[in-house]
Amino acid sequence: MTTVQDELWKDAPDESRNDDPLRLGAAGEGPAATGHFVHHAGCGCGGVSRRSLLSAAGLAALGGALASPRVYAKSFDPVVRIGYIPITDATALLIAHEKGYFKKEGLDSARPTLIRGWSPLIEAFAAHRFNLVHLLNPIPIWMRYNNHFPVKIMAWAHTNGSAIVVGKSTGIETFKDLGGKQLAVPFWYSIHNIIIQLELKNAGIKPVIRPQSAKLAPDECNLLVMPPPDMPPALAARKIDAYCVAEPFDAMGELLIGVKVLRFTGDIWKNHPCCVVCMHEADAMDPARAAWTQAVLNAIVQAQIYASANKKEVAHMLSRDGKGYLPMPANVVERAMTFYDPAFYKNPPAIQHPQWKTGRIAFEAWPYPSATKLIVSDMKKTLVTGDTAFLGKLTPDFVAKDLVNYDFVKTALEKFPAWKNDPSVNPADPYGRTELIAL
Repeated sequence: MTTVQDELWKDAPDESRNDDPLRLGAAGEGPAATGHFVHHAGCGCGGVSRRSLLSAAGLAALGGALASPRVYAKSFDPVVRIGYIPITDATALLIAHEKGYFKKEGLDSARPTLIRGWSPLIEAFAAHRFNLVHLLNPIPIWMRYNNHFPVKIMAWAHTNGSAIVVGKSTGIETFKDLGGKQLAVPFWYSIHNIIIQLELKNAGIKPVIRPQSAKLAPDECNLLVMPPPDMPPALAARKIDAYCVAEPFDAMGELLIGVKVLRFTGDIWKNHPCCVVCMHEADAMDPARAAWTQAVLNAIVQAQIYASANKKEVAHMLSRDGKGYLPMPANVVERAMTFYDPAFYKNPPAIQHPQWKTGRIAFEAWPYPSATKLIVSDMKKTLVTGDTAFLGKLTPDFVAKDLVNYDFVKTALEKFPAWKNDPSVNPADPYGRTELIAL
């Protein structure tokens, strides 16, 4: 009998299968369920304990903190080595390789490596296995200021591209109906966790983090972390009642197990960032590597422009029916990139602001400081596990200036001005905007 999990990983590359040394545990088990790091032989992490969740020793032990932002690692690998998880957030990085934009900029790039969950991707990046990754926007904040790991945000990977979905048999029609239910998010430090908690609180539901066996009050919703690929099977098996995650796992849920989209996240926070393009600080800030870094950003911006204008083609290219970067069939990826119909999504009303003229996903690289500042402010009010004392020491203005490098991406955007044609960009003020959230 073919299961959702079998269908999902049919013809997937070996790196994404069970024998992948960086693979997370099954749904609800191991580090995926708790956000813990796990030690893998040969990863250079020095035996990080499973109890190192969100501790200052966690990523610092993996990659080492820089004593000063001007002290750079001596070794430099000019080959672009990309790590990604199988979501549409990675599109720009994948297209930059597949369409030859890195090569056009004079760079060699290895075929991107698929990793199945956020914890192992972070761990591999920290161990310098990759020099270019996409990470959930709040993750670099946690890495840099809690774990003192020298990461830099270089650009946005995309905007929107996520949803909150529920099982059809759960009786969930509104956020208030999530009381007494189990809901999965991909990582504690994620836009998904921020947005779902804003909606829950607005509906009078208290977010909690407890074992799934714990009894919940009618006005409590239990949150748990789960790798995105495990979410559709877990919902199909009724281990959870809902999930909030990036595409194409929402579209996959719709087509394979009949989930309902409760709300698109881009209809809650207009054109919100989700994943960001990240580098090691040495690669981003060392003047000796500036030409390499600029070439990388030039390639990414060109890839975003192409993806924005050719979503259907790109969806097929990335799918297992195309070049196999994502282990999903083309119809799933195409739906995830293109299908955004208010008339279809009227029960429940997943699109409540058609006047925003947003889409299911958009591609723009400019990392608006206004969004970074809002994320820092909201993270201070978002429930997560572990020590969050570091958040109290941060100010939104400081993080927006310290964490993000704007120079290379702006140079690339000026060189390739067609990025302003994306509907998510205001051509009258492409480098500035006001954040809009409507719960």
